[in-house]
Amino acid sequence: MTLDAHNCRPAFRRRIVVSARTGVVAAMLEDDIHCLSVTLRHDGTRVRAVEPVFERAPWTTCPGAVAKLIETFANRLLADVTARADKKQNCTHLHDMAVLAAAHAATPGDTQYDLLATDPVSGERVLELRRNGALGLRWIERDGVLVSPDEIAGKTLFTLRDWIGGLAGREQEAARLLQWSSIVAHGRTMPIEHQSRATDMAPSCYTFQPERAVHAVRNGLRKDFTGSVAEPLAGFRKAVLSQL
Repeated sequence: MTLDAHNCRPAFRRRIVVSARTGVVAAMLEDDIHCLSVTLRHDGTRVRAVEPVFERAPWTTCPGAVAKLIETFANRLLADVTARADKKQNCTHLHDMAVLAAAHAATPGDTQYDLLATDPVSGERVLELRRNGALGLRWIERDGVLVSPDEIAGKTLFTLRDWIGGLAGREQEAARLLQWSSIVAHGRTMPIEHQSRATDMAPSCYTFQPERAVHAVRNGLRKDFTGSVAEPLAGFRKAVLSQL
């Protein structure tokens, strides 16, 4: 990877790769604090096996979510692998990758999403998504409010649900991925001590459920891909694909 001005900007970077073959599909994600994958084996209609892998996670309790994801999606119809399926009881990111994998199961091939959220400069962030190397979305946020493009100006990342819901197919998928990534990116500029007590968090995922939050410890496993020749998912992707 060439270190050009684009990838030298201080920013949160996330790469998502979906690889679909006949009867199997894998979705992989890596960013500053996560590296994980979900593989679904299926017969074209029903999920026959769910294979989640955590390579890197922010909390000591996160790996326990592997069993929960299998319980949630094993033997379901592919059409029923949706965001409505018990998401708050699961790891958000494993769940998202399972849903993404199911959405691509019928379309053999590889899709790569590269997502970027620059660190704030005078309150402004640039939020971008590239699909297979081509720029697909570019949003500008200023002091927490989106100002560009015009169709989302005045909204925030947390009030985009209806607008995203009105998009179709891969456009909706891309917008949702950029929204989620840009929200997670806020943690990059927060002091670690302000985000290290799971009991302070809303019960929105597996680790933050009250019975686990009291035991969860922030593990500090972070990577910064700014200005790095190492690409997200570089080694992990090969390992996942070798199992397909």
